[in-house]
Amino acid sequence: MELYFKMTYYIIAGEASGDLHGSNLIKQLQNLDPSANFRCWGGDLMEQTGATLVKHYRDLAFMGFVEVIANLPTILGNLKFCKRDILNYQPDVLILVDYPGFNLRIAEWAKQVGIKVVYYIAPQVWAWKANRVKKMKQNINLMLCILPFEKAYFKDHWNWEVEYIGHPLIEVIEDFKCKQPKREVQNMVALLPGSRKQEIAKKLPIMLSVAKYFPDYQFVVAKAPGQLDSFYEPFLAGHDNVAVVKNSTYELLVQAKAALVTSGTATLETALFNVPEVVCYKTSNISFQIAKRLIKIKFISLVNLIMNRLIVQELIQDQLNTSNLVKALEPLLQNETKQAQLKKDYSELNTILRSGGNASEQAAIKITQYLKKD
Repeated sequence: MELYFKMTYYIIAGEASGDLHGSNLIKQLQNLDPSANFRCWGGDLMEQTGATLVKHYRDLAFMGFVEVIANLPTILGNLKFCKRDILNYQPDVLILVDYPGFNLRIAEWAKQVGIKVVYYIAPQVWAWKANRVKKMKQNINLMLCILPFEKAYFKDHWNWEVEYIGHPLIEVIEDFKCKQPKREVQNMVALLPGSRKQEIAKKLPIMLSVAKYFPDYQFVVAKAPGQLDSFYEPFLAGHDNVAVVKNSTYELLVQAKAALVTSGTATLETALFNVPEVVCYKTSNISFQIAKRLIKIKFISLVNLIMNRLIVQELIQDQLNTSNLVKALEPLLQNETKQAQLKKDYSELNTILRSGGNASEQAAIKITQYLKKD
């Protein structure tokens, strides 16, 4: 492909997963455009590519309706600062990575001031807030989707041609497995309580409460890269068969026999490592009651949504308690028939997600083709 000369990219990612996928996208864009300049909101991984980091995602992530309202002055301040910084930088293109609450507002503003907008990892409007799509279609020049059913959704419901590029986790996990020696599965249960303080505080104590019912297993908490070690200490006190790791989630999943996972990207990562899992979701009661009335999907985990059937058990809100979690975890550790069926389902999931190709590479190609055409 023809190379570009010093194109400038402004990329916004507001979460750990966005930092990961954003960093891989930058690397692929650098392959096509070695002289490119990047300015970003994201995290350590994006900064390590050589991009100039403006804001770290640890200062941006707010979860739930109540939490967002409580932090509204901060969010509005970030929006104002972001717009000013983009105008000062004058990028050739603005690339928005997931994080829709913030990024869709930036997209609308960018359209008004004449900045080209690419959206990488489409907002999950098929689940809720479908009314966003009309403005999205007006404000976004190029939409890049990572879930196989999204291309048909946007075309059939909104007459919007978008691009399906495959799921970026496939390449991330394959790359990890290639670099790591094969390890044997241990009597270990991985606990993945999420990356935001609010969700960790809600779910981690319940996850930890099941450890005493399985004394022959080591329970290991995967700390979020954006959180300080001191934040976890009060939750871990008093638990004998519990350990912690940081920046080693994939190393943990390679060895884990099962996992308790907060809903989100981690449910898919766990499945792609072939680890039996229970999906956990809990938020404030007010936020949950609002969400229950607005969200129109059969499942909360990406695994079940992509497969369009119940593959992994989901414990939501009041269902997420010690008793239910123990009952859900036990067969994953001790029932070979259950384990074999999950592995078969995971294999089918993997095949579906591979159909789009290498996501980061495809995204970079689509973006540079668009810029060339424009």
